[in-house]
Amino acid sequence: MTPFSYARANNAAEALQLGRGGAANYLGGGTNLVDLMRETIAKPDRLVDVTGLSDAITDTADDGLLIGAAVRNTALAEHPAVRTRYPMLSRAILAGASAQIRNMATVGGNLLQRTRCTYFYDTDGSRCNKRVPGSGCDAVGGFTRIHAVLGASPACVATHPSDMCVALAALDAVVHVEGAGGARTLSFGDLHRLPGDRPELDTVLEVGELITAIELPPLPFAASSTYRKVRDRASYAFALISVAAAIDVVDGEIRDVRLALGGVAHKPWRATTAEALLRGRPATEAAFRDAAIAELADARPLRDNGFKIELAKRTIVAVLGDLSGATA
Repeated sequence: MTPFSYARANNAAEALQLGRGGAANYLGGGTNLVDLMRETIAKPDRLVDVTGLSDAITDTADDGLLIGAAVRNTALAEHPAVRTRYPMLSRAILAGASAQIRNMATVGGNLLQRTRCTYFYDTDGSRCNKRVPGSGCDAVGGFTRIHAVLGASPACVATHPSDMCVALAALDAVVHVEGAGGARTLSFGDLHRLPGDRPELDTVLEVGELITAIELPPLPFAASSTYRKVRDRASYAFALISVAAAIDVVDGEIRDVRLALGGVAHKPWRATTAEALLRGRPATEAAFRDAAIAELADARPLRDNGFKIELAKRTIVAVLGDLSGATA
């Protein structure tokens, strides 16, 4: 591990000051960053502890929620407002890791965790454009069971690991950040990047920018939302496919829907094609299947992960069917 200094910030202004210059990293729970440092993938010369940022969960004026970046994952999953108004988020968090990790991990840090691609972590024997830009991608042509089928590029086929982020994408969350240029907000769907030819850039954040809060807009029909995760073993495994969904059905017709997928792309995948096809249609299994087929139409399987395409379609259909009560 590379030697580093440590400082603790009590607020965002202090964190930005301490993080200025050099190779500094903000430290929340450390559940991913410390692993990256141990493997010499991350080599900060300074860690700025930002657990002093807000850990409050408060109602907004329009009946949404404002979630401080230092809120622990367990606290968010167990919060009564999250469990009753946004249950897909609570279920996604509980599906994501062990209780010990959830007790340490912060909301802000969860958004910035890096891929769990085996080739990314193999610093001794594998080429990885995300780890060493321009070196190549040994995952392409390698063992690709967990890798992307949507939005990948010849430079990178890694998938985003977060369960929480899939739910936040479906909920149209807003990310509050602060940096040298002041405060700004980002639509959650704009935070993470597809790899293109710069897979080393996971997000659109500027150097030194700090996530301070996540805002959930009001979405009344999300009260009956859900999150389903399909994985190789029953616990402590990353998603092969996951689906975060909420659907508003009135008199048998789909008035609105939110749908996002995990385990399929370099970022949480908002299924906007499927959503557009579903609005105004009868809530039937046939409609769900048509929408799922359309969403996965551009999927490009690798050697070992072609099963993900059909698995994603079936999971979408099953989740929407359960939520709407449609069986045929």
